[in-house]
Amino acid sequence: MADFFDADVIVKEYDSRIAARILSYLKPYWFLAVVAFFALVLSTVGELAVPVILRRLMDGVLLNEHISVAQRFTALWQGVLRILGLLLVVFLANFGQTYWTALIAQRIMRDIRLALFEKTIHQSSAFLSRHPVGRLVTRLTGDVETINEFFTSVLGAFLKDFSIMAGVIVTMFLLSVPLALVTCGILPLVALVSAYNRIKARDAFRRQRQASSALNAYLSEHLSGIHIVQLFAQERRSGREFSHKNQDLLAAGINEMYVYATFRPLIDFLAQTALAVILFFGTQWISGGVLSVGVLVAFISLINMFFMPVQDLAEKYTLLQQAMAGGERVFTLMDVDEHIPDTGRVRLCTEEGPFAKPRCRGKIEFRHVQFSYVPHEPVLQDVSFVVEPGTMVAVVGYTGAGKTTLTNVLTRLWDIQGGEILLDDVPITDIALSDLRRAVVPVLQEVFLFSGTIHDNIALGLPLSREEVIRCARAVHAHEFIERLPQGYDTILSEGATNISAGQRQLISFARLVAHDPRVIVLDEATSNIDTETEHLIQLGLAEVLRNRTSIVIAHRLSTIRHAHRIIVLSEGRVVEEGTHEVLMTQGGLYATLYRLQYEENLI
Repeated sequence: MADFFDADVIVKEYDSRIAARILSYLKPYWFLAVVAFFALVLSTVGELAVPVILRRLMDGVLLNEHISVAQRFTALWQGVLRILGLLLVVFLANFGQTYWTALIAQRIMRDIRLALFEKTIHQSSAFLSRHPVGRLVTRLTGDVETINEFFTSVLGAFLKDFSIMAGVIVTMFLLSVPLALVTCGILPLVALVSAYNRIKARDAFRRQRQASSALNAYLSEHLSGIHIVQLFAQERRSGREFSHKNQDLLAAGINEMYVYATFRPLIDFLAQTALAVILFFGTQWISGGVLSVGVLVAFISLINMFFMPVQDLAEKYTLLQQAMAGGERVFTLMDVDEHIPDTGRVRLCTEEGPFAKPRCRGKIEFRHVQFSYVPHEPVLQDVSFVVEPGTMVAVVGYTGAGKTTLTNVLTRLWDIQGGEILLDDVPITDIALSDLRRAVVPVLQEVFLFSGTIHDNIALGLPLSREEVIRCARAVHAHEFIERLPQGYDTILSEGATNISAGQRQLISFARLVAHDPRVIVLDEATSNIDTETEHLIQLGLAEVLRNRTSIVIAHRLSTIRHAHRIIVLSEGRVVEEGTHEVLMTQGGLYATLYRLQYEENLI
């Protein structure tokens, strides 16, 4: 369960390669980025201009004894209006910069999600078997969201904060070099405190993520298996274990809060110290006529402006770590390329587009096929057989004999390591992958229906009218039960289609099969989870479904395949017997043994 919650926590500092790759997604939106940057510069200049105007008001108006009261009043109002105008410009610039940055971030998230989804759905089954669904969902949602934070909360804040800090220092030197030098004397201490806080924040963040991940994994596992916990009376033990993990998370959270609770007062202390130093030297120099009161007032305002970004940068450091870690995970997944190669040039569809129907006879041939999911653990060994067009061939054998694997390699969910599989005497690797999968359609053991209407699940992307969908449902005797539903074909199926029975789900999947009209059908234990009444309906519909189509039927209940044109018996990945039901029963081999065992079980 740890995989689901990414227990392998990555805590990463700034990585220029990851940052550069994230920033590369800015290219299509360079104009918006330039506009946002211009707005950022405008707001920064506007904020820095306020202390300068205050200095001029102080020295040139309030403390100027050479102007009249009326002139002072007029100049004061003009100064106030300038400040209000600047603040309005700063407000509009900040709004524009925030809006345009968020707009860019949302579009980049859309682009990354789409690219990652496209990459994932084209990966091989080997890749998907190694990556739990929960982890892939996390990559497409949570980790992509951290990249959004990089643009909206980190990049913009870093640029704004650094520009403010740099602008403050430059403005100080323009106003008074001696006082600026005195003020800068405290900067090394600020840098030292910030660096120390960064190290402590990184360690605290790592500890908190590890504790949170461990707690989430434990919760998921024990809530999923809550019935086992209760049946074996393990509530007290589970409570103790959860309490320990909960305590670890509490300690990690307190440690993280301690780091931030320490840093902010330290920065406040340094800010007050800098202010005290400025006041000490400033008042001395004012008395000596070296410095004006307006410059001192401007410096006090600038000091406050300088230390606010220092605090903000420290708080954004955690978001930077999350963005770097999320970006690394996203790009690591994006860089994996394990898709099934689609180099086939033979086309089975005479038309282009997703609704084209394949044209082929449906002859299937396995020639000395070798396959294994794991190296040195063969699943299929030297498998050879031929399925003539329009015939029904059944494949039987003990669990683990390799029956389901035939479906996987025939549809190229997995590629074989040796031998050859042919469709109409053409190697399936030479056939365009999309055409192959339109021509050969499996009905898997676990029927999967999407959330949506029954109509949409039967059509599954095809532009079928209601009459065409009904025709497909009638062919497999599904129309009767669908019509009895309150909304009929517009009935909304819940997630997993749990609001209808397993047998009804099978019937809908059969109707979907008829709608897509493949030339080869692979029924992988298609009737193993169906009640007697529904199975009877399916048997009636199968005759119509399989007419003029090649079919490979894999079933545990051998009574359903007695009338197959040929039966292939697999054992340990090899074809050990082949023939009709009558011939195989006469031979008295493995098939006869399986049939008798199943017959006796049915009697019991």
